[in-house]
Amino acid sequence: MPLKLIRDDITRVRCDAIVNAANNSLLGGGGVDGAIHRAAGPKLLEECRTLNGCETGEAKITKGYNLPCRYVIHTVGPIYRDGQHHEEELLRSCYRNSLALAKEYQCASVAFPLISAGVYGYPKGEALKVATEEITSFVMDHDMLVYIVIFDAAAFSLSSKIYTDIQEYIDQNYVDTHTDSISERKRRSKYARHEFSMPFFSQNKKEQAADSCEADEAVGYAPVMAAKEESLEDRLKIIDESFSEMLLRKIDESGMSDSECYKKANIDRKLFSKIRSNPLYKPSKPTVLAFAIALQLPEEECEEMLMKAGFALSNSSKSDIIVRYFISHGNYNIFDINDALFAFDQPTLGV
Repeated sequence: MPLKLIRDDITRVRCDAIVNAANNSLLGGGGVDGAIHRAAGPKLLEECRTLNGCETGEAKITKGYNLPCRYVIHTVGPIYRDGQHHEEELLRSCYRNSLALAKEYQCASVAFPLISAGVYGYPKGEALKVATEEITSFVMDHDMLVYIVIFDAAAFSLSSKIYTDIQEYIDQNYVDTHTDSISERKRRSKYARHEFSMPFFSQNKKEQAADSCEADEAVGYAPVMAAKEESLEDRLKIIDESFSEMLLRKIDESGMSDSECYKKANIDRKLFSKIRSNPLYKPSKPTVLAFAIALQLPEEECEEMLMKAGFALSNSSKSDIIVRYFISHGNYNIFDINDALFAFDQPTLGV
């Protein structure tokens, strides 16, 4: 099952369990902790009093009460000092222990905040990296939908270098498409009208027809009458392979198993089953791109797979340019790509 980044209030996420970034007492506090206690109601605090606190890196579970989830998993993240006091080890332990509890209680879905990245001071980019790595490792072996819930844009950041690199790449590829001035467009439109109108007023019909044929030949168009008549039935006999057929062929060529591929693509097993069983399945563009990334296709083959599904990469789309950036840099980690897409307010890949 996939990992999804979403921007929301974790107290409103509908899933089997949400994770509370708690303090050692488990008796409520500020930030996410306080919000969860307020939304759950006083019975959550009553149950928490019976748990006798929680050590940093450990996790404990309670009912969800008034929240739209069955359980709350409480985990205590490390206070960040300098990165030299086992902070990363403890933060990884928070995710591992929380996921183990979710599995033990047969949760099909769980939502995490970015643990320790608030008042506990863990650098947001590093906190996200730890969260992504630990959750990715877990979902590769377990059928569970896991959310990382970001409350607002200010609570999320890529490393400054990769953000700057991607922004420069977008600027280089996106600006020309979107910065035609009004005067330039008018000039081009006027020029086009002039070019196309002049011959029709200066020549008779016979000359126009001859010039039209010459123009067609000059740009590679054959006269209509010279083309061989083809019926619709003839055309349908030479139909190309579908997206599903190309996908399954590429999986076989890669040496990956089906499960390896759809997990690397951040795709749900049920969706993959639909694709496998239906040669004419029509996927969404993020689904196609997710599989292209999982298969580590070069840009030309990525374009080919998109074309099979009726799509293309476009320089008028920021999300497409970001995907191109990662392909051109040889980074096929879908979770890195999704982090970047999320940071630029673009739809993420996979399910």
